[in-house]
Amino acid sequence: MAGRRSPDNAEAVLVGFPTAQLAAADKLPEGQGFAVERADPEGNGKLWLALTRKSAGSAELFAAMACDVVGALDDAVAIGADEAKLMRVFIGRVGAWQEFMRKGTQVLSPEAEIGLIGELTLLRAIIDAGVPSALAIESWVGPLDGIQDFELGTGALEVKTTLSAAGFPAKIGSLEQLDDSTRQPLFVAGARLRQIESGQNLPEILEAMRVAIKGDGEAERLLAERLLAAGYIDSHSDRYPRKFEQAGTRVVEVTGNFPRMTSGTVPAGIMRAIYEIDLDKVPGDNVGTEGALKKMGAI
Repeated sequence: MAGRRSPDNAEAVLVGFPTAQLAAADKLPEGQGFAVERADPEGNGKLWLALTRKSAGSAELFAAMACDVVGALDDAVAIGADEAKLMRVFIGRVGAWQEFMRKGTQVLSPEAEIGLIGELTLLRAIIDAGVPSALAIESWVGPLDGIQDFELGTGALEVKTTLSAAGFPAKIGSLEQLDDSTRQPLFVAGARLRQIESGQNLPEILEAMRVAIKGDGEAERLLAERLLAAGYIDSHSDRYPRKFEQAGTRVVEVTGNFPRMTSGTVPAGIMRAIYEIDLDKVPGDNVGTEGALKKMGAI
């Protein structure tokens, strides 16, 4: 239902889940411009969740979010999702919008655009290697601020992307990113792109991905959520004119002689670090995406 909250007259979309349960400790999404609140418009104690625009929130952006969330629920109903699943779809999609708004709602920076293309390139390779589409996309945790970009099987895979023709500068964002003490084995995939007019731009790469997973409702839902969380929205598609082609990907396992800084190797007292390495100078064989997935137990 559409509604307004009293007394501030804030616009809201109310969704009822009459047989679903939400634990008191469950944290509901809240971001810049919106909030999700429990509501009881019928006074019967059954669960309703209200997606409500805050006074400082953009009406245009809230409308886009409301339409997208309701559309995601419609799609889930069409494939027979039960009520508990529908509630997860609702909270998951709103959470993705929360990430999108937290990251600024602006067009991706050129660096972030390249990074997203690299992650999508690896995601497609993971699917092509035999990992089911929905599972592959669910493993893509980079947009959700995961320590590494993909968590598959027992291991993880971090993606770095460059346009550099000479050398492969890769920024390492934390002491945890190349630490394999939590998930093993850990791999770094270096995706090199070349900017070329005969290539594909980001929206075209995304469209190819959507075609590849068409008909898999769960995969389509997860991809939409991950793209939002990564900071991409379709209405910005004309802002990404640059076209690229793949110029090779090298996948190397992070082992004892891999150049890295971790909590266990830096001097006591160092709590955080951001540093750069040259992936072209990293020792180790290129095991490829399939080789990494086999070693992680994902295929």
